[in-house]
Amino acid sequence: MREYRPPTEPLLSVVYCDEALLVLDKPSGLLSVPGRDPAHRDSLASRAQERYPGALTVHRLDMDTSGLVVMARNPVVHRNLSAGFRSRQVEKTYCAKVWGELEGDAGEIDLPLICDWPNRPRQKVDLEAGKPSLTRWEKISLSGGCSLVRLKPVTGRSHQLRVHLEATGHPILGDPFYAHPQARAAAPRLLLHAAELALTHPESGEWMRFTSAPDERFFH
Repeated sequence: MREYRPPTEPLLSVVYCDEALLVLDKPSGLLSVPGRDPAHRDSLASRAQERYPGALTVHRLDMDTSGLVVMARNPVVHRNLSAGFRSRQVEKTYCAKVWGELEGDAGEIDLPLICDWPNRPRQKVDLEAGKPSLTRWEKISLSGGCSLVRLKPVTGRSHQLRVHLEATGHPILGDPFYAHPQARAAAPRLLLHAAELALTHPESGEWMRFTSAPDERFFH
């Protein structure tokens, strides 16, 4: 079990804020919501709620994943945004650096996933009992035997992107759960970043797109 040492700077990175919603940029190493252990109380949600009382979690990123997270400012907006995520009306795009070169320039990974209960929170591919899971990918560039890719999860299973890339033989660099030793050692953190988030504003109805650039480790 790794010691939880969340980053302290920046304490909270706000990309967008109005009376209905917050869009935050979560650093790698910070939990999206508090854990049960008192040592895991510090999280994106608890930091946001200190500055914006009443803010509510709509979705989460893995602790090791960085990037964009939206929170609701009140229960009505929370129901609206949650429904949008469930019905796949929210567009999410990730950047990842993976081991090796994927075959082709773009494609789909369609592999059903299920929780690996004896090893939770790990997930695994299960062709019989797994839930349908679909990821679309596009190659951006190659460097040093690794690929920078753009990922669009059509479904939103836990660890979906991480398991799907590992299952194709191209684990995400720095992944402590799924990467083989060489890929795990190739980066000091999981190189997975929620780079774009697009949704309909729950009050104005305006289609809004937010972006966050991954750090320099993705490009070297």
